[in-house]
Amino acid sequence: MVSKTDRKMERERRHLRVRTKISGTAERPRLCVYRSNTNLYVQVIDDVSGRTLAQASTMDKEVKTKHSNKEAAKEVGALIAKRALEKNIKTVVFDRGGYIYHGVVKELAEAAREGGLEF
Repeated sequence: MVSKTDRKMERERRHLRVRTKISGTAERPRLCVYRSNTNLYVQVIDDVSGRTLAQASTMDKEVKTKHSNKEAAKEVGALIAKRALEKNIKTVVFDRGGYIYHGVVKELAEAAREGGLEF
């Protein structure tokens, strides 16, 4: 009998594998993405001090689309870019969180780039 794969565990393993290679510093923090079935969350993290410098999600009042789809990803990407630039953060390291760079994650990254973040 073939056992069913646990997708959440596989994503967490991919994320840990990526996290061994990338880390956020004060000069170049990490832009981390998390997707749930209902919402989309993004944080700019300084891993050296262990602090979140900026965050945005579909639960914010500025975001009109309250789902985890491409339209919401564009809004959240633009919002995180605006909030990061307000705190003088221009360059980041992109952490896709173990997700495939496709669809929602790709739209979020492109919107953040258009908003002024460099990665």
